[in-house]
Amino acid sequence: MKELRITAEDKNMERVNDFVHSCLPPDCTPIIMNKIDLAIEEIFVNIAHYAYNPDVGEAWISASFVDNILTVIFKDRGKEFNPIAKKDPDITLSAEEREIGGLGIFLTKKFMDSVNYEYKDGQNILTIRKKIS
Repeated sequence: MKELRITAEDKNMERVNDFVHSCLPPDCTPIIMNKIDLAIEEIFVNIAHYAYNPDVGEAWISASFVDNILTVIFKDRGKEFNPIAKKDPDITLSAEEREIGGLGIFLTKKFMDSVNYEYKDGQNILTIRKKIS
């Protein structure tokens, strides 16, 4: 498993994407790549904006591609927060009627094969997996 330790700031988003892309097979389709990119951005930006707010902290990202499954693990030592515990937004409502927030993690859960969270040893740990054939 490859690892990246990085300051959780928006300006590092491209480095995070490049890191995860380096674990993907060269024949990964654009549709799958876009779904992975959305999930990676949602998770990393949430860490950057909320985990250490108002301060800045680090994120640790691990990634591997084994048996056609991409696994990406995000860790931070920010405020404890389980994004998958939040109730899914009611997407039958119009954009004006919906509450703000929650759509990104909702799409992450829809696009990935699994999304798991745990808080262990003072760390938020969010693991996503996507099968790529």
